[in-house]
Amino acid sequence: MAKGAFADLSPLREIPDYRRVWFGQSVSSIGQQMTAVAVSVQVYDLTRSSFATGLVGLFSLLPLIAFGLYGGVIADRVDRRLLGLTGSAGLAAVSVVLAVQALLGFGSVALLYGAVAVQAAFFALSSPARSSMIPRLVPSRQLPAANALNTVSMNLGMTVGPMLGGVLIGAYGAQAAYLVDTVAFGATLYAMWRLPAMRPGGAVTGATGAVGNAVTAGTARTAGTGGARRASVLDGLRFLRERPNLRTSFLADLAAMIFGLPRALFPAIAVGFYGGGPGTVGLLVAAPAVGALTGALFSGWVSRVHRHGIAILVAVSVWGLSIAAFGLVRELWLGLLFLAVAGCADTISMIFRNTMMQVAAPDEMRGRLQGIFTVVVAGGPRLGDFESGSVAALTSPAVSAVTGGLACIAAVLLLAARRPAFLRYDARHPAP
Repeated sequence: MAKGAFADLSPLREIPDYRRVWFGQSVSSIGQQMTAVAVSVQVYDLTRSSFATGLVGLFSLLPLIAFGLYGGVIADRVDRRLLGLTGSAGLAAVSVVLAVQALLGFGSVALLYGAVAVQAAFFALSSPARSSMIPRLVPSRQLPAANALNTVSMNLGMTVGPMLGGVLIGAYGAQAAYLVDTVAFGATLYAMWRLPAMRPGGAVTGATGAVGNAVTAGTARTAGTGGARRASVLDGLRFLRERPNLRTSFLADLAAMIFGLPRALFPAIAVGFYGGGPGTVGLLVAAPAVGALTGALFSGWVSRVHRHGIAILVAVSVWGLSIAAFGLVRELWLGLLFLAVAGCADTISMIFRNTMMQVAAPDEMRGRLQGIFTVVVAGGPRLGDFESGSVAALTSPAVSAVTGGLACIAAVLLLAARRPAFLRYDARHPAP
């Protein structure tokens, strides 16, 4: 194995606050993915409908949009540590509600939809604060490595969570997954509690010695926000409108998530394609994360890639092609393989998209940009759930997966044709 192929672990070794945040995020991500599988299985068991399962995404999408944008504004006004702590506590409370309804056997799809909506609201309020902490904890030279490690954390949860969730749900019911999720939030709450105060616009020195990204000082003069006291959603949208390369990276991810994400189809595919149950659903949900985790673990090369625009579009194209192939096969191992390839491509795209955004955003604007990013990254999959579930209800799960993957590739080609400057983006001379 070539030297430098493995993920750069220096942020974990050198920055204690980042290490605690990373560990807390990893543990809570496992619990959250267990909950996602449990809700999906519960709704499908109650309705036997891919459309109803897809509606889970729609009910979480609207709170993500509304509270994600507003959460970004709040993150640019208040102590980000306190906001992250509050949001994590709210998410833990929703997991308690889900556990209680499963234990009591309510069997209410409406209650599940409502819980998912509240869960999305808490996530959207706190996610911009948590994400905008990273450039304050990690020096700019280590941001690509930290972004790669963050994808390891996220995909570790998405790998272990669904598989463990499928086993627990099959053996003990959905309530077991919800209870584990509740306990797992303790790690995030502890990590947030140990952080120093993080008001926007300043540098954190504290125990870690890490300072704000050097890019902040150079770009703050062009932000045009007038300071955190006048922070608004419109400032963030205006900032994004004036940075076409950054905007194109968001659109590429939306294309992948809206058209090429068959997550809502997994319960129906597990039964119809493979004759499986909750365990098979867990494997299908985990497969993209296994690929993503593999890509992140072997991401040592990403710091040597400078043409981030081309890298993003190629990665999204590979994602779409893999999803289309997944819809055509009927052997479980082959389906899991194509999903893993898609996940690997997605994590490569995410690393470059995150780095591009962090270079573009000054600290006092970072919360609002992260709020918009939350809407795209977390809201896109929910809209994708609705799209794939709706197409499957009108046609079939196979048609939904194949056409979604092909539509993703078509969207990438359109973006490349309309924004050729994105293909020339060079991280050594960034032009956001």
